[in-house]
Amino acid sequence: MGIERLESQRATVGEGFEIRRALPNRRRRMVGAWCFLDHAGPADYPTGRGLNVGPHPHIGLQTFSWMIEGSILHTDSLGYRQWIQPGQVNLMTAGRGISHAEESPADVPGRFQLAQLWIALPEAERHREPSFHHYPELPVLDRGGFRITVLAGDFAGERAPAAVYSPLVGVDLATAGPARTELAFDPAFEHGAMALEGEVTVGGERLAAGALLYFGPGRERLDVETDAAARLLLVGGAPFGEEVLLWWN
Repeated sequence: MGIERLESQRATVGEGFEIRRALPNRRRRMVGAWCFLDHAGPADYPTGRGLNVGPHPHIGLQTFSWMIEGSILHTDSLGYRQWIQPGQVNLMTAGRGISHAEESPADVPGRFQLAQLWIALPEAERHREPSFHHYPELPVLDRGGFRITVLAGDFAGERAPAAVYSPLVGVDLATAGPARTELAFDPAFEHGAMALEGEVTVGGERLAAGALLYFGPGRERLDVETDAAARLLLVGGAPFGEEVLLWWN
C-alpha cells in the first residue's frame, strides 16, 4: 500500500499550448494499463490560435480524451469526424495502426481544458482492427459535495460505457466548494490521483494542481476532501504485467 508523490513535467503540444504530463514519469511509467496522462489547460485562446495537433499515427494502444471545457474536432484515417464537448469522452483504439488529428474551432476565440490519456493494449489485443467511439453520456454521482463522473470501468455500482481491454477505472471528481467523500477501491488495483484544479487532500496527503499521488495495491478505501473549488482525476487498474514500449517523434 505504498504511496509515491510524482511531479508532472511541462511539455507543449500543437502550436505552443503548455500541458502537464504526469505519465510516463521517471519514477513510474504506468498505473494499471494507463500509460500516458496529459492535462491541458485551462487556457484561453484568440481566433485561429486554438489547439491544432496535425495528423499523427498510433499503434498498440487506446487514446482516451476527457473534455472538461471547450470543444475539439477529432478526425482520423477511418473517416471519422467527431466534435467532443464538455462532459464527453472520445476513445480511439489504435490496434494495428491508425492516424488522427485534433483541432479547436478556428473561427472564434475560445477556452479549453482536457485530460488525454493512453491505455496500453495487452498482447492479445494490440493487433486488433482500429476503431473509434464517442461517448456523449457518462454515469454521474453526487457524493459529499463532489460531482463524480465515471469515465472508465466500474465505480460505486456504475459502469462507464467505454470499451476497454484491461481491468481498470477512471473517475473525475469536481466541486465548486468544500466537499468530502470516501472512495471504495478494488484492492487488486493500483491507483493514481492527479489534481487538475485547486488543492485536494487525498488519503491525508495534500495534493496541488499538477502533482500525482500513486497508491499501490491493497488499499480498499480513500478519503478525499477540499475546502474550496477543485477537480481531481483518479485512474487505476490491475498492474499491467507486460513490458510496454513507448516511443514518439
